[in-house]
Amino acid sequence: MSEPDPTEPGAFLREHGPAALAWAASYFDRVASLPVLARVAPGEIAAALPESCPEHGEPFDAVLRDLEQVLLPGVTHWQHPRYFAYFPSGTSGPAILAEMLAAALNANAILWRTAPASTELEGVVCRWVAELLGLPAGWHGHIEDSASTGVLIAAVAARAATGRNVLVCSEQTHSSAEKAARILGMTLRKVPVDDAFRLDLGRLGSLADAALVVATVGTTGSAAVDPIPAIADACAAAGTWMHVDAAYAGTAMACPELRWAFAGVARADSVVVNAHKWMLTPVDCSLFWCARPDALRNAFSLIPDYLRTPGAEDALSLSEYAPALGRRFRALKLWAVLRCLGAEGLREHVRRGIRCAAAFESWVRSDPDWEVVGDRWFSLCCFRLEGDDGDVRNRRVLEAVNASGSAFLSHAVLGGRYTLRLAVGGPLTTLGDVQLTWDDLRSAAASL
Repeated sequence: MSEPDPTEPGAFLREHGPAALAWAASYFDRVASLPVLARVAPGEIAAALPESCPEHGEPFDAVLRDLEQVLLPGVTHWQHPRYFAYFPSGTSGPAILAEMLAAALNANAILWRTAPASTELEGVVCRWVAELLGLPAGWHGHIEDSASTGVLIAAVAARAATGRNVLVCSEQTHSSAEKAARILGMTLRKVPVDDAFRLDLGRLGSLADAALVVATVGTTGSAAVDPIPAIADACAAAGTWMHVDAAYAGTAMACPELRWAFAGVARADSVVVNAHKWMLTPVDCSLFWCARPDALRNAFSLIPDYLRTPGAEDALSLSEYAPALGRRFRALKLWAVLRCLGAEGLREHVRRGIRCAAAFESWVRSDPDWEVVGDRWFSLCCFRLEGDDGDVRNRRVLEAVNASGSAFLSHAVLGGRYTLRLAVGGPLTTLGDVQLTWDDLRSAAASL
């Protein structure tokens, strides 16, 4: 039987789709047995692949073979149940299938008429999630690739709206704020943090020259929550745009008992939450809301004649609200997750991660050789070995655990101290996985 023509998707999918789905399903069956952190040297994967594109087409079986034998050893497994580094980036069955369907449709929403379903579903999904998280009704919402793009959009709109050129953030704000300032040629002013690693309001200073302040709900280092209500007061008094980065912790607002962290967020000019972190949706899917859509359009709308739509000039085109013209059908995968899990399923996923992190925190606090650094916020626990030489010892413990392949954790520098971080949020993670990692950490410390 001859190989189906790759340019005839129907026949090709019928022939090879089952094998690709079987490989994906088997991956989840065995991911827990794989080393979490890739064990390859820089350049090793590239060296194992041909220098040039094949002159003649190869069967798809060869692609799956090389995926298994060449690429898989170079994958750091974000879906591993003991992946605890940075922040979670879990996926789910509905999202994986919907991503495939979106690729089949391959809609490009450069304007409304090129992708009405994609454009309108994006609005529906953003409205659903806004309601789920307790954000105000009526805000403009769309989906970007990352929170980094979100802060860049906010900075562009804020500078255009205020005529100012200063971006203010805390020392613990994600580096994307500094990168946005660098890209735009804006002046960056970093504010020190308090003992809880939140923006120190007493050192915020005057905002008379500030285009925007980037406030955070769930900082990258420690998941701390900046004093949003007070920052909102200062921004309102100075006419400064307030952008809230809730990329990680925003998903937790689906749980009413955690909604305290969004106090004051309703007064923001823009907010970002990454569905591809804790909302069981694969990258890239970052939700961006704005209370001032006219400011976005003033900054980004540019409609050459070839993009005009006779008879639908007033239809929503999301390219008028952000830098990119081309937009893929990102909303489909998040829509599938929300429909298949429901609000309660998402809440339980969040609560399960928090319960695991709380248990880990209790184990650290009960061990006199270890300490919890700051407060445990949401599903992130920051901790370290005690002692004057703690920076060296903690670095060695982290390197040993990560090198073992059993787990993967990352670090932060908090209060000038090298600090370990354990962030829970993967759909496959159980309390047993957290316990195993705690055992590994103590064993590594004992071996020092």
